[in-house]
Amino acid sequence: MTQDGISIRQASEADAGRFNDALARLSSDLGDPHGTQPEDLLRHGFGTLPIFSGLLAETEDSAVVGALLSSPMFSTVSGAAGLYVSDLWVCETMRGRGLGRRLLAAAIEMAPADWNIRFLKLAVYDDTPRARAFYDRLGFAATTGETVMRLDHIHFDGLTDET
Repeated sequence: MTQDGISIRQASEADAGRFNDALARLSSDLGDPHGTQPEDLLRHGFGTLPIFSGLLAETEDSAVVGALLSSPMFSTVSGAAGLYVSDLWVCETMRGRGLGRRLLAAAIEMAPADWNIRFLKLAVYDDTPRARAFYDRLGFAATTGETVMRLDHIHFDGLTDET
């Protein structure tokens, strides 16, 4: 799908390095560490049972100007499948041109048809008001009565210990 000289397509195994570079730019923009390597993307996104899919937005000369990483999910509340968008990056020079919206729409359109995606879910950092305003404009709403929680490696290993 090409619009205004920018095409959006599924990332492939051959794109692992370029896809990782785009995700690293997102991490840098957010001030986050970036622990992912191209081989992590290959193993988890392009192996026998991929746990995420990736999209790349490219200019006509193949420069990557946007990326999206999402994973499937199911909501028993909604009775529907959705996508969790864990990473959405648009380069600074392309922001404000609708590319973020196009990437989100492409994630839905490029998901397997039998998933019948009915919703998107994501988290936005409190200290990124520009990103929050973008998602607000699209109609995303904060989920009341829900707190995003994470179990990191320090306690994760203890969860499966039988001792």
